[in-house]
Amino acid sequence: MPALSAPFGRSVALAAPAKLNLSLAVLGRRPDGYHDIESLMVGVSLGDSLTVRATESSGISLRLRPAAGPAGPEVARDVPTGPENLVVRAAMALAEAAGVDRGLEIELVKRVPAGSGLGGGSSDAAAVLRGAAAAWGIDWGSDRLAEVGARIGSDVPFFFAGGPAVVRGRGERLEPVGGIPPLPVVIARPDAGLSTADVYAACVPDADRRGDASRLAAALAHGGLRAAGPWLHNALEAPARRLCADVDHLLAALARAGAACPRLTGSGSACFALARTATEARRIAARLAAERNSAGHRAWPFVFTARLLPVTDGREETATG
Repeated sequence: MPALSAPFGRSVALAAPAKLNLSLAVLGRRPDGYHDIESLMVGVSLGDSLTVRATESSGISLRLRPAAGPAGPEVARDVPTGPENLVVRAAMALAEAAGVDRGLEIELVKRVPAGSGLGGGSSDAAAVLRGAAAAWGIDWGSDRLAEVGARIGSDVPFFFAGGPAVVRGRGERLEPVGGIPPLPVVIARPDAGLSTADVYAACVPDADRRGDASRLAAALAHGGLRAAGPWLHNALEAPARRLCADVDHLLAALARAGAACPRLTGSGSACFALARTATEARRIAARLAAERNSAGHRAWPFVFTARLLPVTDGREETATG
């Protein structure tokens, strides 16, 4: 068991940004059942927030708190608080790996809809690994924490990269990239979600897109949004559209609202569109939010504006009680 220097009651507050897959190529199926991918992942300013506190008694507890606003309860709907939640699994995995017998209290404020392809659960797990290590006094670097995270979910290592990265393998191989501008973005999600396993099972590998993630990163860095269009691509978009008609309808709605090159992120069901200015992003979002379905309800219950994050450094604020 490691020497633990942190006092009981120490609390750590962390931000957990969501991510977008600005490009995603599926290169083929691996012997372990996963798929090899190549993706340009970029964090966004939309995110959850967490507070963790070390306790003298053993056990991991999670309290879920919806974010303020009308969509808050809907965002938190159906998010589990037991060991099936990635946050709890991450804390348990770190405790086992480090030989820790202290407990942890976690409060999670949800802003990122689950089952969206936005990496909310993975980002939460990465944040808890950082926070639990600080609260428990475990002096492990990001690489070692990312190794623990990789056992929890394929997207978790990205949130230790510190910024945009080309992600390869099943998500564990990261190549950080610089120069990505903080472009405004519109993010929307239909009410319906998608199964990641089902979307991958229905996809056709597109190994000919190998290298597009690096090309997109270079295009954004040197030419901005104008140069990015040819490289914005997601191999999972076609199967997602077949499996969920709402994805097809949402992409069409984004285009009607004035978005250029709207795309699916991850395995969905959230979609996004980069914008040239914050004003343009707000205008597109307002048009989406104004759409109504046949029952008179909002057609798209989750519509956000955000911006790309050139740096996601896992900043935290620590207070000792």
